[in-house]
Amino acid sequence: MPLSRRRRSRPTRAAAAAGAALVLCAALAPAARAGEPADGLFLTVAGAGDTWIRGVRLVCPASRGPHPHATAACDELARAHGDLDALRGDPHLCTREYDPVTVAASGNWRGVPVDWRREYPNTCTMDAATGPVFRF
Repeated sequence: MPLSRRRRSRPTRAAAAAGAALVLCAALAPAARAGEPADGLFLTVAGAGDTWIRGVRLVCPASRGPHPHATAACDELARAHGDLDALRGDPHLCTREYDPVTVAASGNWRGVPVDWRREYPNTCTMDAATGPVFRF
């Protein structure tokens, strides 16, 4: 029995989303000085099955970059010493709705390479755990 079009298109959608994230990363990444790694983090939030994805570059100390809450996000990362697992977040009550989101951070935090990824049951729990860092 042949596979349905829907089943064949899933890898294509995921590949397209990954490709879009790479293009966005390249467009947002400032050129590094000769011999220095680019400082800053590329942050992404993706819906279940990569049905949607958005990303932004965060450079600290906060500059006129595209992150809408850059100053608060940089402050939060500084408190956590760049450890995304140690973010204080913004604790608040959330529903038990299951609509998973995956967040990721890659780049350099004060010269230290970062490659971090977590899944949360929904955007509310993600916001409660990560605060302004992934609020874009």
